[in-house]
Amino acid sequence: MDARPARQDHIATLDLLRLAAALAVVFFHYFFRGAAAEGALAEGYPSVAPFALYGYLGVNLFFLISGFVIAWSAEGRFWQEFAIARFVRLYPGYLLCMTITFVIVMAFGAPLFSTSLGQYAANLSMFAPALGQPFMDGVYWSILLELVFYGWVTLALLGGVFQKWKLGLIFAWLAISASNEFFIESRAARLLFITEFGPFFAAGVLVHHIHAHGRSLTALLLLGAAFLLSCSTLSVTQQWMLREYGIAVSQPHLVIANIVMHSLLIGAILLRSYVMPSALTLALGGLTYPLYLLHQKIGYIAINTAAPLVGKWAAALGCVALMVLLSWVIWQYFERPAQRRVKAWIGGALDTALARFRGRSAQPAK
Repeated sequence: MDARPARQDHIATLDLLRLAAALAVVFFHYFFRGAAAEGALAEGYPSVAPFALYGYLGVNLFFLISGFVIAWSAEGRFWQEFAIARFVRLYPGYLLCMTITFVIVMAFGAPLFSTSLGQYAANLSMFAPALGQPFMDGVYWSILLELVFYGWVTLALLGGVFQKWKLGLIFAWLAISASNEFFIESRAARLLFITEFGPFFAAGVLVHHIHAHGRSLTALLLLGAAFLLSCSTLSVTQQWMLREYGIAVSQPHLVIANIVMHSLLIGAILLRSYVMPSALTLALGGLTYPLYLLHQKIGYIAINTAAPLVGKWAAALGCVALMVLLSWVIWQYFERPAQRRVKAWIGGALDTALARFRGRSAQPAK
């Protein structure tokens, strides 16, 4: 990679990579999990299921991309700016998509799915299981891990150690992840330190560090360690596949897939100059978040409804197209305007609070 500091511009290839990751997860749910998971879909797709089952690795690819993007977002920022940017990026879209899912499941979900106002209220927090309620949609578990990652980055920025000790912090994180996954096996540590998926986040951060600050032996060795550790932690989801679906995913296949995912991220950065940012690439990247949040339960309901009328293939592929279109509409006409308004509102509220604090501090003591 180029050793000179990189320009911090929009990278269109990452938008395309995000879309690929989101579609992989969509295909996993529609063409494999839907029929395999307690009959969420009335009909399965056995001809493509052996390939679609690998689509769950799209989440791992998301974590790789997230590590890069979050390190990029945190570069040169105060912790308040970073925290506000992350909240604005996640919450407005989450609120609308979660509400849409609630309304559709409430109206059309029975007998397959059910929900309640209590579940909806708990999901407003994005931490529903901590309040004794399930996620409104199962895919939200990965958003929780993203929030934990953002929290650690915010603390590192607050302590002034993100830039100074970044590589040391990653070394410690990888050591904690390896210790927990191989020896301790603590569920609390797995959540607090994201030990199962930490190597993917860490690899993304390291790719950004090399991209922005140049190659160094330490960074390259840590990237290699993160990759090797991520190959090992993939066995956790391998066990999940065996437990949930009775399918033993080949370890060599997982390692190959992991090589492909890391190569895709590095390739997206190396090839960034060949795909110029445009309104199209921005839209394709932007719609991936609502697509990820919306597609599963709503998609199952839509496919089950449409399949008897148009056939299962037309129902599933049509649902993919519908979810992409709906996600674009949400991104274009709700998410982007809402992000601007929320950011302006929070910025104004902070400015007002700071002005009042400074005014009180300036008053002479009585």
